Amino acid sequence: MPDFMTAFDEGLALVLAQLTAGKRLLQPTLSVTPEILRNLVAGQKTKVTQAEVIPSKSEPQVLSKRESAPISFLTTGDKTARMAALREIVLPCTKCAHLAASRTQVVFGMGNLEADLMFVGEAPGEEEDLQGEPFVGKAGELLTKMIGAMGLRREDLFIGNVLKCRPDMPPGESGNRKPVASEMATCLPYLQEQIDIVRPKVIVALGATALDGLTGDKRPMKEARGHWMDFQGTPFLVTYHPAYLLRNQAVSEKRKVWEDLLLVMERLKLPISEKQRNYFTR
Repeated sequence: MPDFMTAFDEGLALVLAQLTAGKRLLQPTLSVTPEILRNLVAGQKTKVTQAEVIPSKSEPQVLSKRESAPISFLTTGDKTARMAALREIVLPCTKCAHLAASRTQVVFGMGNLEADLMFVGEAPGEEEDLQGEPFVGKAGELLTKMIGAMGLRREDLFIGNVLKCRPDMPPGESGNRKPVASEMATCLPYLQEQIDIVRPKVIVALGATALDGLTGDKRPMKEARGHWMDFQGTPFLVTYHPAYLLRNQAVSEKRKVWEDLLLVMERLKLPISEKQRNYFTR
């Protein structure tokens, strides 16, 4: 009779190797056929095929906020090690099967791990999906100008999104759609872990959808912006998404966003010149 533990370990290693190799599985929770399990217990080196690895039907395709399963993150080591470990979890994520099937790549987020300021958007768009970086389209170019007007550089900050995959579009349609609540709730733990690693002094949410995804606050922007809030102990502010300013280029709207950024600069004790204070006043 074969040694049970040795046989079991060998069989289990075969199963785990096959599961690890499957980068496009449609569900996050998997089961294995009864025949494979019987062979494992018997100590037989069963060859596991893709057809034998069965997606579990007991788990929903997208987890809601209340149903979100806990995720184990690396809690020891320096910031670089923790972020690298998180990246290894996020890049192959298939929790939202429809997003995993349609995306070009996961847009993990990027920036300075010692940043005092973190910008959070709602989800990647087409350009971000292609390049793998957040805010690189036209709205990203405007965000870069906004950051520069604050006297900062993109590399001084950390920038990410609530949802890390581009929302899929119906066949034949182009453009970008807003992520739905269940998608953002499923992905939110990844952003929360990034915030915990970076530990910024201020978080700025860009747009009402990012505010909703991050906090559940569904107030319209005209009510929510310009007021300090708290996100798990971190000062938190919301302002209009740069894409809004591309659609609404009135000086009055630009001034609203700049007033919000001035609040951020004051909170971070950044130098503010008279010229900066008077942007968009004329």
